[in-house]
Amino acid sequence: MTIQVQMPQMGESVVEGTITKWLVKEGDLVAEDQPLCEISTDKVDTEIPSPSSGRISKLIVREGDTVPVGGALAEIEAEIEEEGRAVPSPSKAEAAQTRKPDSAPPEPLPRPEPQVVRTLSSAAAALQVEPAPFPKEAGSPRRYSPVVLRMAQEHGIDLERITGTGIGGRVTKRDLQQYLDSLRGAPGASKPATAPAAPGKPVEAPAPPPSAVYTPPVYQPREGDIIEPFTRRRKLIAEHMVYSKTHSPHVGTLAEVDMTAVMNLREDRKRDFQQREGFALTVLPLIAAATVKALKEFPRMNASVVGDSLVIRREINLGIAMDTEEGLLVPVIKRAEGMSVVGIAREIENLRRKIDQRKITADDLAGGSFTLSNPGREGNLFGFAIINQPQVGILRMGEVRKRPVVIESAGGDAIAIKPMMYLALSYDHRVVDGVLGNRFLYRTARIIEEADFEL
Repeated sequence: MTIQVQMPQMGESVVEGTITKWLVKEGDLVAEDQPLCEISTDKVDTEIPSPSSGRISKLIVREGDTVPVGGALAEIEAEIEEEGRAVPSPSKAEAAQTRKPDSAPPEPLPRPEPQVVRTLSSAAAALQVEPAPFPKEAGSPRRYSPVVLRMAQEHGIDLERITGTGIGGRVTKRDLQQYLDSLRGAPGASKPATAPAAPGKPVEAPAPPPSAVYTPPVYQPREGDIIEPFTRRRKLIAEHMVYSKTHSPHVGTLAEVDMTAVMNLREDRKRDFQQREGFALTVLPLIAAATVKALKEFPRMNASVVGDSLVIRREINLGIAMDTEEGLLVPVIKRAEGMSVVGIAREIENLRRKIDQRKITADDLAGGSFTLSNPGREGNLFGFAIINQPQVGILRMGEVRKRPVVIESAGGDAIAIKPMMYLALSYDHRVVDGVLGNRFLYRTARIIEEADFEL
C-alpha cells in the first residue's frame, strides 16, 4: 500500500514550507514517526515525521523546493500483514523497475554552507547561477505565496504574464523582482520570459523608466572572503524588517526608569521563587507584567493595522523576542491579560525551553498583538527596535546599570547611586500619535518603578 507524505498545516497563517534537508533517501526503511525531512516556514523550522512504517519509494520534491500545505513530499510503501506475518515493501530496485523513467526525482540539492572564496572568478560564477524553470502543470490553477501576491498588488503586476521558475511553474519572489527590474530598466537586469496575454485581455504596458535609478555598488568577493548564503529564516527576517520600515513611519520615544524597587523585590524573592518554580527569577517577567498592565489602560497600543483600519485587539498576546543561533524568534504569550507575574514567568520559561529543544511550533509564534524586546545583560543603554507587523508598537529594554541620579526632596536635592534602565518605545505614527505613545511609555515606566507585583 502506497502512502503519500504531505506538507502538514503548521499554523493558521502558514501556507507553505521549504524543504531544507532530507533525512532519508529512496529505498530506506523507516519507522512510524521517524523524522523524514527538515522544513522551514515563515514562522518556524521543524521536522516532518513519517505517517507509517515502510520503505521510501519516492522523494517527490528536492531540497530547496517550496511546497504548499497539502502538497506531496514523498511516497512510502507501507508494510502489510499477510497471514499473521509482515510482508516487507518492495525493494528500491523493484520500485525502480515499475516506475516510469521520467518520474525519478532529481538528486537532492546540498544545503548552503559558508565557504571561503578561492578565486574571484569562481566566486562570481557561483553568484550568477540561475535556476532552470519548471514546466507549468497543465490545467492546474496557479498558486502564489503571500509575499509574491503582496508585491504584485503593490506594483499592479499581472502574475499570469510571468513565467515561473518554481515548482510546477510557480512564480517566485525572484521571478517577480526580475520582471520589475526589467520594467524599470535597471542596469544589468535580464528581462524574464513572459506568458502571452489571455485572449481579449489588454496587454500590460511597461512602466516608463525613472529619470534616475540609484544602483548601489556590488562588492566583488576576494580571496580569503567568506560567502555565507542567507538561510531561509534570515531571508524572511530581512523581508519582514524592510517591509515594516517602508510601510510604518517609525517614531521612537525614550523613558528612564528607576529599577531600585524591582531589583529589591527580585533579590528578596529569588531564592523562594527558585525553590518553588525550579528556574531563576529574572527582571523580564516583571517588565512584561508591567507592559501588559499598561496595555490594558491604553488598548489602542494593543492593535493591528488591517488595510485602512485599526483593529483594537481584545486579547493581549505579548510577543517576547528571543535570540537563537539561527536568528531572532518572537514566541507569543497568549491571553497575557489574565496572567499573574508568576504565570507570565512560567510561560516565558516554557517558550525558552521549547526553543532550546527545537520544539517551538508555528502556533507558538503566531498571533502577537504587541512585542517586548529584551537584549539581555549586554544590551547596551538603549536601542529602537523595528515594529513587528501588523502590530503598532514594540518596547525594547535596555541594560540595567548603576549610575548617579538627582533625588529631589523638600529638604533639597541630593545625588544617589541607583540601578537605572532606559525603556525605548517604537510606534507606528500612521495610527499612534505622540501623545498616546508618550503617555503609554510614561505609565509603563511608573508601573515598573512602583513594583507592586505579587510573587
